[in-house]
Amino acid sequence: MGGHSQSSGRYEKLLFGEGAVKTIFKAVKYATKGLGLDRAFITGVSPVIMSDITSGHNIAENISLAPKFADMCGFSDAEVGDTLERIVRECGFPSEMTEEASDMMRKFYNGHLFCPRSDDLLYNPTLALYFMKYFQSCCEYPEDMLDENMAVERGKLAYISSLSGGDNLIMKALNEPLGIQHLIRGLNVEDMLSGPKSTEFMASMLFYSGLLTLTGQRTDIGNLILKIPNPVTRRLYAERIREMLLSESDDRSRARGFAE
Repeated sequence: MGGHSQSSGRYEKLLFGEGAVKTIFKAVKYATKGLGLDRAFITGVSPVIMSDITSGHNIAENISLAPKFADMCGFSDAEVGDTLERIVRECGFPSEMTEEASDMMRKFYNGHLFCPRSDDLLYNPTLALYFMKYFQSCCEYPEDMLDENMAVERGKLAYISSLSGGDNLIMKALNEPLGIQHLIRGLNVEDMLSGPKSTEFMASMLFYSGLLTLTGQRTDIGNLILKIPNPVTRRLYAERIREMLLSESDDRSRARGFAE
């Protein structure tokens, strides 16, 4: 993590005092006080940042898990199908290939659910766009279904596995769904650096990173059930476990075949 003290210092300069990010959010807040801005919709902001800037932007309402907006964080099956249909037509393939490509994307990239009361599974946008851009430009499927832009997710798994009990949680998630009491809404950097790291904390971090998702089900005692959303994400878990258990390069080479 490049030295926690250095990373934390840079983050604090951005968010606290008169940091750049906090200044932007304060400006948005003040603009709603009769300065011409009635409301604003902000996306792409992690729960960690939202928790740390509340003093500068304490008028925000987090709608991430609201049923009405549950389909905003990914692509629907219909959206993916429409795009693939156009690509198949542009490439001159027979129309049946649309269903073949849809089945492949559904298998590898679908599976995200952001509202317990919704049945609409969504595609990871990063992975879906990676596949469709390659398919459109080359008129063939990518050889590797995992986009290298997912490297940041590898770092998040490495962070979780470095915490007490994190390695066990990653191994458990690979084998079975996880039951937790609730998702933590108010994550912040202080919690990440020095606060207690409960199962709820680690599972919530993985959920907000797209590495776990809701199943739409609850345990007998009402706990939420989370799972790995799709095979491509599952591969990241398998790779992380291989790195945890086999630190030497020779051991990793011999184990790669077993992991695959």
